[in-house]
Amino acid sequence: MDTAARKRTLDLVFMGTPPFAATVLEALIAAGHRILGVYTQPPRPAGRGHRLQPSPVQSLAAAHGFSIHAPETLQREQAHSDFRALGADAAVVAAYGLILPRPILEAPRFGCLNVHASLLPRWRGAAPIQRALLAGDRVTGITIMQMEEGLDTGPILMKQEVPIAREATAAGLSADLAMLGGRLIVATLDAISRGVASFRPQPQDGITYARKIRREEGRLDWRLASTDLDRRVRAFDPWPGAYFEIGGERIRVHAAAELPGPAGGLPGTVLDDRLTIACGEGALRLARLQRAGRAPLDAPAFLRGYPIAPGTVLPCPATS
Repeated sequence: MDTAARKRTLDLVFMGTPPFAATVLEALIAAGHRILGVYTQPPRPAGRGHRLQPSPVQSLAAAHGFSIHAPETLQREQAHSDFRALGADAAVVAAYGLILPRPILEAPRFGCLNVHASLLPRWRGAAPIQRALLAGDRVTGITIMQMEEGLDTGPILMKQEVPIAREATAAGLSADLAMLGGRLIVATLDAISRGVASFRPQPQDGITYARKIRREEGRLDWRLASTDLDRRVRAFDPWPGAYFEIGGERIRVHAAAELPGPAGGLPGTVLDDRLTIACGEGALRLARLQRAGRAPLDAPAFLRGYPIAPGTVLPCPATS
């Protein structure tokens, strides 16, 4: 039989948790691959009632009737044997959230393939999209990598670059990269199934690490430059959200615009009736805000219900 005519569908295990991963899973389903099982993080408390909520991947898997696995850890022998018993050709991993031990990595015939949202070796680790935005990167992309025990150190099968728009948020960029990741993993699996996939080691230069985002990073420190604060607002959408505090209340900032130039006042000073805030360098105009338990509002509507007078000095976080 001609190589190009060989059957290209594979038996897969999918491992992922957030919306980014659900988009990749949708691409695999659309491509006709057989999904033997789906691994995802266990349901977590969410919303006002803190009720347990399934992950986006679990919800999608349930809708398609796939076998769902949500272990707290993959380090136990029972987890290894359960995984091996599925008999997968390959595992596709996208923002799963658990470390894969060697017995899991070696179980599928073609190994475990990671859909990583950066141009490896830049931004290895847990939060590549947010760290790229915080650093002011102008390009990012998707890398399809064969996983090994190191942190995102495995050989690359495919990579594609995309520009980062000036106004990009983590939510919007994640959605775009997820679509690209779905297309690239389908193309990668096609190459593997036809025996034409090529693996190349990652370069040893340009390595950076995208450490996990901490909730407290969302608090805006007005002593920073307005450029840095604008990046934080965009990088922390939707989680953990950028915010400041006033009168003991936490105000979330959904959108803002940096205004370069001299700060024009003590960092944190409200400079006008449009919520322009003096920063360590330049100023930041807050465009969309939200009080706890309320809906987000554009700045003019927000100020009608919660006035913040010019001359008010918003507090900066205490230094450790």
